[in-house]
Amino acid sequence: MFLTVCRSNKSPWVCLTCSSVHCGRYVNGHAKKHYEDAQIPMTNHKKTEKQEKVQHTVCMDCSSYSTYCYRCDDFVVNDTKLGLVQKVREHLQNLENSAFTSDRHRKRKLLENSSLNSKLLKVNGSTTALCATGLRNLGNTCFMNAILQSLSNIQQFCCYFKELPAVELRNGKTAGRRTYHTRSQGDNNVSLVEEFRKTLCALWQGSQTAFSPESLFYVVWKIMPNFRGYQQQDAHEFMRYLLDHLHLELQGGFNGVSRSVILQENSNLSGSNKCCINGASTVVTAIFGGILQNEVNCLICGTESRKFDPFLDLSLDIPSQFRNKRTKNQEGGPMCTLRDCLRSFTDLEELDETELYMCHKCKKKQKSTKKFWIQKLPKVLCLHLKRFHWTAYLRNKVDTYVEFPLRGLDMKCYLLEPENSGPESCLYDLVAVVVHHGSGVGSGHYTAYAAHEGRWFHFNDSTVTLTDEETVGKAKAYILFYVERQAKPGAEKL
Repeated sequence: MFLTVCRSNKSPWVCLTCSSVHCGRYVNGHAKKHYEDAQIPMTNHKKTEKQEKVQHTVCMDCSSYSTYCYRCDDFVVNDTKLGLVQKVREHLQNLENSAFTSDRHRKRKLLENSSLNSKLLKVNGSTTALCATGLRNLGNTCFMNAILQSLSNIQQFCCYFKELPAVELRNGKTAGRRTYHTRSQGDNNVSLVEEFRKTLCALWQGSQTAFSPESLFYVVWKIMPNFRGYQQQDAHEFMRYLLDHLHLELQGGFNGVSRSVILQENSNLSGSNKCCINGASTVVTAIFGGILQNEVNCLICGTESRKFDPFLDLSLDIPSQFRNKRTKNQEGGPMCTLRDCLRSFTDLEELDETELYMCHKCKKKQKSTKKFWIQKLPKVLCLHLKRFHWTAYLRNKVDTYVEFPLRGLDMKCYLLEPENSGPESCLYDLVAVVVHHGSGVGSGHYTAYAAHEGRWFHFNDSTVTLTDEETVGKAKAYILFYVERQAKPGAEKL
C-alpha cells in the first residue's frame, strides 16, 4: 500500500471521510496535515451548531485497524449505527488476505534470499537466524522501547513474567476479539502486569515484523498520567514508574493467585532476598532490590546516625572534573570511569548549609558529614548516570563519556561488610545499556544495547541489528544493567 503524499509504505492511515491514505505522525505526519488542511475551508464559513458536532476527521490504521479521531485527539472505540467502521475493517482484512497474497509470497521469497540472509549469523559453525524483534515507535515512545528491550534481556526477570498464567480481561461478546482502546474507558479492566507479560512474550518469538506495544502504552496512559501524550520522556523516570507499578500490582495478587505463592514457586528469587519496598517482596524487589546504609555524623558533638534505605537503582553523579571529556579517544585530561562515579557516590561528603542535619543530641540543625555504604547488593544492579541537570532556565545534558566494564564489575569495596561476601558474589557482568542521543531530556532519541545468548544487539525502535562489544563499550551510557555473576558449581565460599 502506497501513500497519497510521500508514497511511503510505513504506518499507513486511511481517512474514513475521503478514503485517502497518508502516513502517521511517526513517519512524516501527513495524516495529521490532511486533517489540518480539511479544517481550513471551514474557517471561511459560519459553522452551525450541528456542523460543529459532526465535523470529526476519523482515520484507521491499515495495519492494526485501530481508529483515531484527530479532533478528539483520542482513539475511537465505538461504531456508527450501521457498523460502517467494522465494515471498513473487514474490507481491509479481505484485501490483506486476498489481493496481497501473491505480493506477500513474492516478498517472502525476497526476504528469504536477501534481507533475511543479512540477519543470519554463524555460531559454532552453524547458521542461526536473528531472533530479536523490534518495537514500533508510537510517537516519541523510544524511551519506553529502550527500557522494555533492556528488561526483556534480564533473564530471571523476563522469565518470571513470561511464565505467569495469562489473564483474560475480556468476556462475553468481546471475548476473543481485538479491542480498540480509548482513554475514556474505565480503569477496572487494565492490568499492567498482563500487558507487560504479553510484550515480553512477543519480543523473542523470532518475528521479522516489529511488535506494536500499543496495548501496554494504553495501560501506561491509564495508570501513569505523567506519560500521557506524545512528548519525549525520561527513560530512567519511566523505568522507575514501571517497576514501582509492577511491584504494587503484583502485591495485590495476579489472576487469583497470591503474589507470595508465585514467588515461593521460584526459590531462587525468594530465598535470599528480603529487600521490601512499599510492603511485601515481589519479583521486582527480589531482582532489583538492594539496601543502602546512610551514615550521618554531627561535626559538633560527633553523634552518629544510621539509616537503612532500600533501593531499586543507584543514581550516580558524573564528577565535574571529567565533564569536558566527551569521547573515548579524546585527548587531554583523564577519562571518567564508572568506578569514579561509584566512588563519588560512596565517598564521605560534608553537607552544605542547605542540608543541615537535625542532631538529636544538640537539639538543633548542625553541620555534618554523610556517607553511603551498600549493605546488600541486588541480583541485578541498575546504575543511572545523572546526565541531566537544571540550570537557572533549562535542563542541560552532561555529554561526558564514562568508561564502563562489560565484565567483572567488582562492587566489594563499596560493601558495608565485604568480609561476609563470597569471592564472586560481588562481581557483575553487563547485560544491557540505555543510551540517550541528543542534547536535552525533552528531545533526542533513546536506543538500547543488550546481550542475549552471548551476542550483543542494538535496539533502535523497530530496527534490531547485531553489534559487537567494541561498539557497546564506546556508547555514552545513561542506564547500565549489570547481572550478578553466578558462582561456579562446587565453589567454596570464603
